[in-house]
Amino acid sequence: MDNFKIHSIESAPEKSKAQLVESQKAFGMLPNLHAVMAESPAALEAYKTLHRLFSEETAFNAEELTVVWQTINVENGCHYCVPAHTGIAHSMKVDPAITEALRDEKPLANDELEALRTATLKVIRNRGILSENDLEAFYNAGYTKQQLLEIFLGYSQKILSNYTNHVANTPVDAPFKSFAWEKETVA
Repeated sequence: MDNFKIHSIESAPEKSKAQLVESQKAFGMLPNLHAVMAESPAALEAYKTLHRLFSEETAFNAEELTVVWQTINVENGCHYCVPAHTGIAHSMKVDPAITEALRDEKPLANDELEALRTATLKVIRNRGILSENDLEAFYNAGYTKQQLLEIFLGYSQKILSNYTNHVANTPVDAPFKSFAWEKETVA
């Protein structure tokens, strides 16, 4: 099977080079995910755009962003994104109890965050088809229609990264190796 190349700025397709320079400046390193996605300049640009929109333009706070990202990462079994977003959550000062519960697929102690986790899981598992009861539970927890649509935005971002990491077997970046994670399999 062909392995995906982890591009450097020099080896990347011409249209990806400026994006990789931008990534290296933003993160102080070139994330392996970006280096793999550089193979498709359009995919890399889409991912980075979705990431910026989801993390900077939505109505979610740091804890809520983490809940959506990690719920998707864990459900999709992404060996790269779970450790990366664990580190990101730590840098965003998210309570480690939240990140650990998400990594372990346990309910969250905070009712609002648990409603967000549950809604996100239902979006994934039911392919966006939510019952009236599902919607009522989400809205009763204080969330809005805007935030429901923003779960879809976060999911779009994570489909690009999770699926890329599955097919490319993207190595976890050094700063996140201490947060290594594997999805538990049910016997």
